[in-house]
Amino acid sequence: MRSSGILLHITSLPSPYGIGTLGREAEKFVDWLKKAGQKYWQILPLSPTGYGNSPYQSFSTFAGNPLLIDLDELIEEGALDRKKCEREYYGDDLSFIDFEKVIRTKFSFLEEAFEHFSENVGYLSFIQQEAFWLDDYALYMAIKEANGQKSWTEWEKDLQKRAPKAMIKANDELYKRVSFYKFIQYIFARQWQKLHCYANKSGVEIIGDLPIYVASDSADVWANSDLFKLDDDFNPTHVAGVPPDYFSETGQLWGNPLYDWEKMKSENYIWWVSRIKKSLELFDCVRIDHFRAFDTYYAIPANHKNAVNGKWETGPRMELWDQVKKEIGEINVIAEDLGEMFDSVRDLLSRSGFPGMRVLQFGFNPENEDNDHLPHRYPYNSVAYTGTHDNSTFKGWYNEASYKIKKMAKNYLCPRCFESMSNAALRVLYGSPSKICIAAMQDVLTLDNKARMNLPSTIGGNNWIWRMKPGAYKEKHARFLRALGEAYFRT
Repeated sequence: MRSSGILLHITSLPSPYGIGTLGREAEKFVDWLKKAGQKYWQILPLSPTGYGNSPYQSFSTFAGNPLLIDLDELIEEGALDRKKCEREYYGDDLSFIDFEKVIRTKFSFLEEAFEHFSENVGYLSFIQQEAFWLDDYALYMAIKEANGQKSWTEWEKDLQKRAPKAMIKANDELYKRVSFYKFIQYIFARQWQKLHCYANKSGVEIIGDLPIYVASDSADVWANSDLFKLDDDFNPTHVAGVPPDYFSETGQLWGNPLYDWEKMKSENYIWWVSRIKKSLELFDCVRIDHFRAFDTYYAIPANHKNAVNGKWETGPRMELWDQVKKEIGEINVIAEDLGEMFDSVRDLLSRSGFPGMRVLQFGFNPENEDNDHLPHRYPYNSVAYTGTHDNSTFKGWYNEASYKIKKMAKNYLCPRCFESMSNAALRVLYGSPSKICIAAMQDVLTLDNKARMNLPSTIGGNNWIWRMKPGAYKEKHARFLRALGEAYFRT
């Protein structure tokens, strides 16, 4: 069945509290998606943001981002004072997130709510059910905080090595902070479940995002250091990234530690099975970021300053996914297969049965050459995008494109009288053979690159901070998308 959806991270929703949350504005967006005939809402990783406020550099792959917690619900429960929350300062511009101010303010309110919290059956059940990751995460965050937010590789040796006596002592001394971090994960999970159920009842499914790698400075690596390629001081010997590509002439140096796939294989990939299982509990479908690395991954010496001189290594290939399916059953996954493609990567994607991705912007080139990213070439078992979170908005891309690329795009999209290039792109995408097409919300709103979500190979700046102003998405946008869906049999 053909269908469509919208790509918009929760942080980008309107909110009086400086950042989008899991509250009423998220439910209002679900209502709009239903009116627009959309089946899917695709978001970015829900994990706590780490270095550079990136959701792809998280302190835990299993935890939820406390900044997404809705304060209004805590106000209604009597845990917070509404006037105090509304009076607080969250930043000057409703179009952007001031992470420094939001983090400081949000955590002060969460700490206040924690002081009013009494353990209940729901909480006790949650911490028992999620103990396999929650205990390590809460202790990790409490120790990190007590050490001035230093990376775990800079803690005292016994804590780095997770010596039993040191772990018991830290749990005892930091008991209250450990409990606080468990509390905010409980509140997050409760609010997420409520929003997820609301979306499903409205006929909207949520596509989550799972980064293939985890951050060096994370509870995941600290608690499972034997599963990663680290030296005796727990520093990565090689790190992840990609060679020079469309986005960067020197490649992308992500810096994430690489997996010790042989060690993971000896344990029947149990860590990955747990990770996929948890993701499919949270979402209806999961996009696996950088899927090609399960076939061949790019290993860059940890002391290199760019990604030019990395080396391709062999990953677990289908063996991992056979084990995942054996443990979990059939899974609903989208494979992000962008970047340099080898025949072995195409073979892995074919054997997995997962749909791959196509990005319309990548289809246009100064040579006017046919390629796999032009809609007439899309296979049915694929998910088509105007652009991803790493791309320019379509309007921004077109404005900055060369004359020859603009000419190819205009000839291909054939914009109608008074039709914007963004709307023409959406029309052509909806008409493509792909079983699912996903439009970035910025393209639905015809926004330029001030609304771009991320510029790969850069840190900080304007990355991850864009959000919609109140009233930005309207009834007319829903009518436009529904009309496209009906015309191309996607509703």
